[in-house]
Amino acid sequence: MAAIAAGEQNKKVLLLDKGNKLGRKLAISGGGRCNVTNRLPIDEIIKHIPGNGRFLYSAFSLFNNEDIITFFEKLGVRLKEEDHGRMFPVSDKAQSVVDALLKRLDQLHVEIRVNTPVKTVEYENGQTKGIVLQNGEFLSSPNVIIAVGGKSVPHTGSTGDGYAWAEKAGHTITELFPTEVPITSHEPFIQQKQLQGLSLRDVALTVRNPKGKVVKTHRMDMLFTHFGISGPAALRCSQYVVKTMKKFKVNHVTVSIDMLPDKNNEEVFQQLVKLTKDEPKKAIKNLLKGIVPERMLLFVLERNNIDLAKESGHVSHEQLRQLVEEFKNFSFSVHGTLSLEKAFVTGGGVSVKEINPKEMASKFMNGLYFCGEILDIHGYTGGYNITSALVTGRLAGLNAGLNS
Repeated sequence: MAAIAAGEQNKKVLLLDKGNKLGRKLAISGGGRCNVTNRLPIDEIIKHIPGNGRFLYSAFSLFNNEDIITFFEKLGVRLKEEDHGRMFPVSDKAQSVVDALLKRLDQLHVEIRVNTPVKTVEYENGQTKGIVLQNGEFLSSPNVIIAVGGKSVPHTGSTGDGYAWAEKAGHTITELFPTEVPITSHEPFIQQKQLQGLSLRDVALTVRNPKGKVVKTHRMDMLFTHFGISGPAALRCSQYVVKTMKKFKVNHVTVSIDMLPDKNNEEVFQQLVKLTKDEPKKAIKNLLKGIVPERMLLFVLERNNIDLAKESGHVSHEQLRQLVEEFKNFSFSVHGTLSLEKAFVTGGGVSVKEINPKEMASKFMNGLYFCGEILDIHGYTGGYNITSALVTGRLAGLNAGLNS
């Protein structure tokens, strides 16, 4: 995106990639379908970028999500809107997005060199001078755009190389941490894989601090795994697990699941009382089937020492209240997340306080620009990170081109 924007200024542009082909990360994004952007209003998009999303207000005033849609449609990539405003190519193939970008680079005569790792960026007297390749070759240029990604999904080439080049120019790298990453738990029921593979639909997952206060709640689907929890709700909550553990200097925090978020405890209790009155002879495990998934129900009944075959009429109100508590507030300890390499998104990066928000230019070094995930900007999955990358890329390229 940055190379295209610079190329459109009729400037001589060289695009370097250490991998053997361009767009590797883009090609696997969105489950191989590439969620190119999101059609929600700007304020909503900013809300879905909890890591410094507000920094992007200036950028969005110049190039926004609707502009991204127009940009791709002009390149011949028709898009369609799915749930929560997510925009995908009609082809359902990420490769069609990559191919359109490659074709545009070709039209603009952008020179591309793959298998060309960069060793460092050279600066002199507050001015960018060029880059040194790993093979020792020096390439002179007064404008350099660093668009190397963060440190997550390293097999696509984003291995954190750019942080050292930014620091060399005087930039601060805020602490890196995994976001949009599965959460781990040492709870016996997790370790024994009792719920492994169980999906819960449209539940409210809450992270609590050691004082029991709610840190964050996300209502989405989730999944129990052999090491903890995953799925959209867990991915979105993951950064709050990391931050809360760090803030309180603890090695675990509590999360709770509300499996029936549309009803309060009393409503669920009254529902259970009515069911037991209507069919007192029915076994409790059959009576409550369908309220929550069956595997979850059996697990909860056993956890509360309620005989599965017990006639509903013989289950006490106290036991029903226990069940309500489990359905509404199923709590357990989590102990962290999988590693940064396993995360979808890197939290932290080049401090946005040191970047011009309308140009993506360094405030410390003339001719140096940053875009994408190397910046300390991170969003939830759903097209928000790609939107941030494309918008910042566009502005970095445009301004590097104008100033060349």
